[in-house]
Amino acid sequence: MAFLPVTKEEIEAQGWEQPDFVLITGDAYVDHPSFGHAIISRVLESRGYRVAILAQPDWQSAKDFRRFGKPRLAYLITSGNVDSMVNHYSVFKRRRKKDSYSPGGKTGYRPDRAVIVYSNRAREAYKGVPVIIGGLEASLRRLTHYDYWEDKLRRSILLDSKADLLLYGMGERGIVAVAEALDSGIKMEHITWIKGTAFSTNIRPEPSDYVEILPSYEEILRSKRQYGESFRIQYQNQDWINGKTLVESYDENRWVVVNPPMEPLDTMELDDIYRLPFMRNEHPEYQALGGVPAIEEIKFSITANRGCFGGCAFCALTYHQGREVRGRSKESIIKEAKVLTERPDFKGYIHDIGGPTANFRGPACKKQQKYGVCKDKECLYPQPCKQLEIDHKGYLEILRSVRKLPKVKKVFIRSGIRYDYVMADKNNEFLEEVCKYHISGTLKVAPEHISPQVLAKMRKPPKKVFLAFSKQYKKVNENLGKKQYLIPYLISSHPGSTLEDAVELALFLKKSGFVPDQVQDFYPTPGTLSTCMYYTGLDPLTGEQVYVAKDIKEKQMQRALLHFNKRENHKLVREALEKAGRKDLIPVLR
Repeated sequence: MAFLPVTKEEIEAQGWEQPDFVLITGDAYVDHPSFGHAIISRVLESRGYRVAILAQPDWQSAKDFRRFGKPRLAYLITSGNVDSMVNHYSVFKRRRKKDSYSPGGKTGYRPDRAVIVYSNRAREAYKGVPVIIGGLEASLRRLTHYDYWEDKLRRSILLDSKADLLLYGMGERGIVAVAEALDSGIKMEHITWIKGTAFSTNIRPEPSDYVEILPSYEEILRSKRQYGESFRIQYQNQDWINGKTLVESYDENRWVVVNPPMEPLDTMELDDIYRLPFMRNEHPEYQALGGVPAIEEIKFSITANRGCFGGCAFCALTYHQGREVRGRSKESIIKEAKVLTERPDFKGYIHDIGGPTANFRGPACKKQQKYGVCKDKECLYPQPCKQLEIDHKGYLEILRSVRKLPKVKKVFIRSGIRYDYVMADKNNEFLEEVCKYHISGTLKVAPEHISPQVLAKMRKPPKKVFLAFSKQYKKVNENLGKKQYLIPYLISSHPGSTLEDAVELALFLKKSGFVPDQVQDFYPTPGTLSTCMYYTGLDPLTGEQVYVAKDIKEKQMQRALLHFNKRENHKLVREALEKAGRKDLIPVLR
């Protein structure tokens, strides 16, 4: 096994005249299946294509983009595992001081809006070479979207990047189909039929049973309600079975066409992906620069599933991976765990076996597999659907098998569990084993809030479910003779949350004794239902008005209330209580 070429000399050493693809990424080159660029490049390699990796190129000119010579088939461009704007800026739009996906954790290795910058430089490097964009940044911007950093709507990234094609979602099937089409001699402009892709055209598409015409760019700019309507249609067409082709017009001679989502990989195909010859480490060239911090979090973690039917409004998974969950086989996961135990730096701990949600293993119900996900109903909100299949047995079998492997001291679950799904399971076996074997002192869960109106906008379960879970968790630990605690993740200033709601949450934390480990002020990133609410002040699925805290001072006060016990927050907490008309609570929340 070896890393893919990163220099012209390495290409020549392999006897290549030219690479078929040059994959450009805003992340450092880490050949691990938790990195999108690693999966796409290894999938193409497995199909016989020659791929060179151009990681974090110098974007000040086109010189670095000519490093390998002219690619035979195309440039493939991604900003990396994280959106470049989220990577660079905090929710308060301050420049971050660390980039975990860059050598030594240093910033400055990639530009803002990396996909657009890289695409235009690639065009400059070799005119006529197809440019294909993908990954999270491109995927979530495939149509008109609200841009938090400029506080305005931006058009499809296809137009600003001048890319020929956009692959959205998990792109393994799509990239192979595109590669085969290009390799067979089909011109880029004719590759318009592949699911999971989007393209721009000057040929007007017509509405039909299979094509949904969205409000135009001009209509969306004029009306926030029209933007909400556009988002609603997009939100309801994210399924590979029942999703339609979406069309958005920009003027009288330009349209963006988004084909229906690609079918997710099945278990056998996922197993094939994760047995590819990944080096499972950062490229050696980074060692002298301090390494790539992000690898430390996932080096001894195992991805067990993809997709999520949790339906959290603030999460972009619906728009990217989809709501249908697919899982790897137990045999594949055990085999990967064995590989990890043979690494010289393995110390006995598997850090995670999970995915977007650890305790989801497959599609939510049998109907979903035949008809697709429901367009007008959620699997878990406002309560678990009667069709939902609730079963932790398969996941438990995996955990039991891995923790019995030689050299394994402990298997942790860090990717999070849905406690409402746990509570809906009549068998308490899963929670008992989690407490007994898979945590060390604390379990992190994500109630996010406790106010009914805020939870409704988040599409999260009511407070009573979290309280019931907390009670059950405490009881299980008492029976095991363990002192273990719950640490809640919370979101402040989410659409629907007023200052009074933040005060209510602070009082709940005071009374219950919960100390939140992490409080995240709501971050409006493209592709989420919550971001649409933030921009429009409307719930696009119901048309109802939604309160949105946009004033920076109020956002700071809402966040401070959730850490009311910190001395540095006392002034803000006092101001918040005074503004909310609750001076009586000043002696309480300190």
